[in-house]
Amino acid sequence: MSPLWNPDREITEKSHLRHYMSWLKTYANHDFEDYHALWSWSVDNHERFWESLYHYFQIIDHGKYTSVTDGSTMPGVRWFEGSKINYGEHIFRKATTERPAVLYCSESFPDIKALSWEDLSRQVVLFQQYLLAHGVQKGDRVAAYLTNTPHATIAMLATISIGAIWSSCSPDFGVSSVIDRFKQISPSILIGIDGYTYNGKRFDRVKELEEIRNQLPDCKDLVIVPFLGDIPFGHVPNHTSWTEIMNQDTNKELTFVPVDFNDPIWILYSSGTTGKPKAITHSHGGMLLEHLKYLHFHNDVHEGEKFFWYSTTGWMMWNFVHASLLAGATIVLYEGSAAFPGLSFLWDMASKAGVHHFGTSAPYIVACMKAGLDIKKTTDLSALRSIGSTGSPLPPEGFVYVYEHIHDAVWLTSMSGGTDVCTAFVGGNVLLPVYQGEIQCRTLGCALYAYNENGNLVPNGEVGEMVITKAMPCMPIYFWNDYHNAKYCDSYFDMFENIWRHGDWINITEHQGIIILGRSDATLNRHGVRIGTAEIYGSLNKIEEIKDSLVVNLEMEGGKHYMPLFVVLNEGQHLTPELIQKIAKQLRADYSPRHVPDEVYEVADLPYTISGKKLETPVKKILLGMAVDTVSNKDAMRNPESLEYFKSFKIPNL
Repeated sequence: MSPLWNPDREITEKSHLRHYMSWLKTYANHDFEDYHALWSWSVDNHERFWESLYHYFQIIDHGKYTSVTDGSTMPGVRWFEGSKINYGEHIFRKATTERPAVLYCSESFPDIKALSWEDLSRQVVLFQQYLLAHGVQKGDRVAAYLTNTPHATIAMLATISIGAIWSSCSPDFGVSSVIDRFKQISPSILIGIDGYTYNGKRFDRVKELEEIRNQLPDCKDLVIVPFLGDIPFGHVPNHTSWTEIMNQDTNKELTFVPVDFNDPIWILYSSGTTGKPKAITHSHGGMLLEHLKYLHFHNDVHEGEKFFWYSTTGWMMWNFVHASLLAGATIVLYEGSAAFPGLSFLWDMASKAGVHHFGTSAPYIVACMKAGLDIKKTTDLSALRSIGSTGSPLPPEGFVYVYEHIHDAVWLTSMSGGTDVCTAFVGGNVLLPVYQGEIQCRTLGCALYAYNENGNLVPNGEVGEMVITKAMPCMPIYFWNDYHNAKYCDSYFDMFENIWRHGDWINITEHQGIIILGRSDATLNRHGVRIGTAEIYGSLNKIEEIKDSLVVNLEMEGGKHYMPLFVVLNEGQHLTPELIQKIAKQLRADYSPRHVPDEVYEVADLPYTISGKKLETPVKKILLGMAVDTVSNKDAMRNPESLEYFKSFKIPNL
């Protein structure tokens, strides 16, 4: 297979990875032939690797670490004990008058605005002073119900800089879903938005803010951001206006409270579709080292570049976007629908802003492909260096579409990791080619392999469970209020002792690339043969009549199997016998007869989480007779009404 993209010498010689390899040769006498040799060293000598990053990135340490790890096995490894650092301090060491810190726009104001480092610093100071005046201290939680605008950026930086703990949800989350998250962590302060626009519609959130605040007994104050500006909230008792805070005078300087390397920085949440969301807690030092590593070595972000990733404050990619500030980038924020007023809007925005690194989800790229957008012909993306894709596996035809219709010379950096680690285990590499359907590499320091169910390594080219065999600093320090780490261990260490099982089926290819075949807990087990759902979806993406699809396999009594396929069709299309035959023919041609569903059903919509995850496992459980309310949390879903179809679905007699 020929690569879709090859790095040229100018790119590789200027890359952070090449510079790091040269640094290792000079300061540690390590000389590596290629990236794969470097990766092997980084996992075989993982303590030396992580310590090398500490020195390479010149970590500002107000203490002194006594060892790299405490020598324990996963979970619960402690890193760099004795070190005292602050993530925010490392962001602001990149402050400059030469370029803005933030570029931003939204559906409400589509013209791009800039926030200078000077203004960002001043507003962070003002919010720090507000937090301190309300008694917020190191370890206290600050919760935000905010849109993806500079307000959230300012509040987050102020929070972590004084050693408090940040946590956020986007305003499209339902009230009970937000309460399920924030009530676990007992925040001292709640920050919320008065309203927002999405797909051209306005949504008032003042009433929702009151309901959330009333369920948080330890909350000392509610800060309301007048984002839309014309929604009254003066009647809300005991609140403070964001405008009032920002209009204060101050001669204070930015404050950075050094915290222990293993102290918490923020709390993210699992999707919560099948139970209470897990409050995943990450450390200051773990996030700092991992984000420095990933943004420099695997995104190759350089000072002065502009970094964008379409996200909301409820997805870990929002936190990840801000990590690009560590590399001296300008972050680009957009608040609103990715498809309003049309699918090409984000590409147009990237052109106007001069974005160098454009990040999005695989479904967005597939939607552009299905819509037949030819971005190369309509949009100037000459500044663009990379396109990042995550959220779900990008199908092979999505790779081809990027190069044929978006940018023929761009570096496509598909990545996969998740909320669990607020980074990616596998991702981009500017030293390696891009092959169709493959993520380029395992990231440095990530001892990732494919295992079979007996815990044995499978050969490259075969499918296995994705596992990580050595601890990484970015792994959660714990789940909030998870006594004795019971939920933590059950989430990642239930199958293999002291080995992290991530829950994905993967194939490590002959190129040392990665193909992700879907979640292992949603794997289609057809008569003993495992099939990744991503294979089905990738094949169906080639059929122009199909807009979206979901497949499950039901294990019935007596050893019987039933695999229905549910499809959403493009406007004007109908599920005819001819189309069903076309589906079967495509799946047989691409894979095997086992990939062909038993029945095909047309549906109006398919269920997704708010962050864009397709809900295969809950659908499977509903079809097997479990109650909707026990397998899904409607407030954590983008379209809960879509479950009604599956609730009434009748499995045919087999």
